[in-house]
Amino acid sequence: MSTNHPRNRLLARTGVTLAAIGVFVLAGAGIASAHVTAHSPDQLVQGGDAEIVFRSPNEEPTAAMVKLQVNFSLTSPIGDADIKPMPGWNYQVTMTTLPTPVRMSDDSISSAVQSITWTAQPGFGIKPGEFQEFDISIEGLPTNTTTMDMPAVQTYDDGDVVNWNQPTPASGVEPDHPLPHLTLAAANATDDAAADSGSPAVVDGMAGMTATGTTSASAGTDNTARWLAGIGLLLAALALGFGIGTFARSRSAGSGSAGPDDGGGDDDDDDDDLDDEAPPKDERSKQGAST
Repeated sequence: MSTNHPRNRLLARTGVTLAAIGVFVLAGAGIASAHVTAHSPDQLVQGGDAEIVFRSPNEEPTAAMVKLQVNFSLTSPIGDADIKPMPGWNYQVTMTTLPTPVRMSDDSISSAVQSITWTAQPGFGIKPGEFQEFDISIEGLPTNTTTMDMPAVQTYDDGDVVNWNQPTPASGVEPDHPLPHLTLAAANATDDAAADSGSPAVVDGMAGMTATGTTSASAGTDNTARWLAGIGLLLAALALGFGIGTFARSRSAGSGSAGPDDGGGDDDDDDDDLDDEAPPKDERSKQGAST
């Protein structure tokens, strides 16, 4: 009896298992790389002005995200913020009076932005698999810090609340819910870099990198997530390819293999027929002679 069929079945099962693992890894990579982040298209310098964009993806499988709240530091405060309107969303800026005014480079702040909240109007929530960007403009970034930590809270229409408030440890390993943050370049360092190069220093808020080559922590965590997602996608693609190839080979081998009795005895029967039809040697000689 042939042993090809059990082996083919084993290969097919292995391929299906690997394909399922691939799909799981693909889904996991997408989830791991989706979180609330902050970036800026402008030069981020202490005391400068900048646009800040909060990107909020929906991580729920069925619920819609209907509210985003971003909180701001009261020890490194911002005195005011302008909000970019969004169709279908309302916003609210919550101000607070500081117990002690905070001195900045050229100003003293006694009233600061505590939080900004965006709330979706009916039918305008962020659906699963989608994201939205929320823009604000700040005049006068803090001058007493090089990092702006801005914890965020997502609320979904099924009641789920997700907090993005975990700082990235010194090891650089990204936590499950990292808090949105931005890195600010020191104003004097930016001026020095511009003087050395003969041109204005450029700070890429999206990557968090200054012209001097200093990379922000947000870039490190985002790059880590992208690398992990890329590795997951590669492993998933390999697993899916192996699974599909194995399944196809097993089907091809099963349909093209001969049965245990196929071909057996046919050659002998054909030889017998040829023997019966061919005349004896003497008869052939006679026939040839008679003609």
